[in-house]
Amino acid sequence: MQPVTIRGPKMRRMNPPILDALTLSLDGPVAVLSLNRPDKRNAMHWPIWTGIRDAMQWADRTPEVRAVVLRGEGAHFTAGIDLAMMAGLQPQIADDCEARMREKLRSLILDLQDTLTSLERCRKPVLAAVHGYCLGGGIDLICAADMRYASNDAQFAIKEIDIGMVADVGTLQRLPKLVGNQGWVRELAYTGRMFGAAEAAQQGFVTRVFDSREALDEGVMALARSIASKSPLSIRGSKQALNYARDHSVADGLDQIATWNSAMLLSEDLMAVMMKGGKGETPRFKD
Repeated sequence: MQPVTIRGPKMRRMNPPILDALTLSLDGPVAVLSLNRPDKRNAMHWPIWTGIRDAMQWADRTPEVRAVVLRGEGAHFTAGIDLAMMAGLQPQIADDCEARMREKLRSLILDLQDTLTSLERCRKPVLAAVHGYCLGGGIDLICAADMRYASNDAQFAIKEIDIGMVADVGTLQRLPKLVGNQGWVRELAYTGRMFGAAEAAQQGFVTRVFDSREALDEGVMALARSIASKSPLSIRGSKQALNYARDHSVADGLDQIATWNSAMLLSEDLMAVMMKGGKGETPRFKD
């Protein structure tokens, strides 16, 4: 079991998930989830896939967590899905009936998709900090985050085409909506070519590029702490509204946020801002 380290004024005992090849720490109100398989370039094997979902569920259900930073240990963020895991799929889906074998394979793909969708289901904002390689499944992973940031050495690629498969856990569905450039996404998906942090920023895939890995870690943590200082209720509502609006019409989105605010607007958080803000004081909010 990887220990959860808690720093800050609230020394509360948490009940984190048991994780393998991931580390989880709580720095004040910010949960830091690190891919921790550096000897394999953080290649995503089964424990990483399932551990990400467990960690996101924990972050969502833990009131003290107000934001999540996703990062990688070692020289790279991740080289993508572990090819040894891919090679081991056949025994898991083996069946004398081909239809049942295909059904098992479909269920497995849907489960992998769900592990990454857990980043979207988590009501707390997830900030991805990318350095070195972010390939294949790594693109799928960070596409599900709220924001993406990179160091200037970051290299990205949709590599599935180079192993003879179609990316199937989120990149082809989320990336076009993130960047709004179908031609660029299709070029990457069809060629598997590498692209750097500058191109990723130019296309709007990453929000900001930092000069170094150290600057990336410090900058993303500062952003996460800034988010964590805001009304948690409002942050959760904003994430829900943005995710809903992405997949629905403007009219549907307006109706959804009207319903949300009719239920949530008259909160203690709003009152705290009115009382403290008017006096030039910084309001504090419940988790």
